[in-house]
Amino acid sequence: MRYILQVDFPFSGPWGEEMALAMQELAQSINHETGMVWKIWTENPEENRAGGIYLFETEQTAKDYLSMHCLRLKSFGIEDIEAKIFIANQALSKLNHGPL
Repeated sequence: MRYILQVDFPFSGPWGEEMALAMQELAQSINHETGMVWKIWTENPEENRAGGIYLFETEQTAKDYLSMHCLRLKSFGIEDIEAKIFIANQALSKLNHGPL
C-alpha cells in the first residue's frame, strides 16, 4: 500500500517560476525525507493557497512528515493548515496512469 498526503495552507507568493527559484533548496531537502516517494507542488494565486500532494511508502511516514511539516509551517507564522492522508487505490490509479 502507498499513502497520499494532501496539504494546503495560506500563502501569498511568490508564484510560478519565482516560487521554483525561492523554494529550490527546500524542494531538494524534501527528497531526503523518510518514506517520501514523490511530491507534486500545488499553488493557487487566486485564493492565496499553496501546498502539495505527496506519496509515502507507509501511513506512519506520512504522519511523521505531516507533524514535522506543520511545525515548520507554524514556525513561519502559517496557520490554517489543511491536511489529509488517504490510501492510494493502486489498481484504479494504474488504470488512470497514476505514478504509483
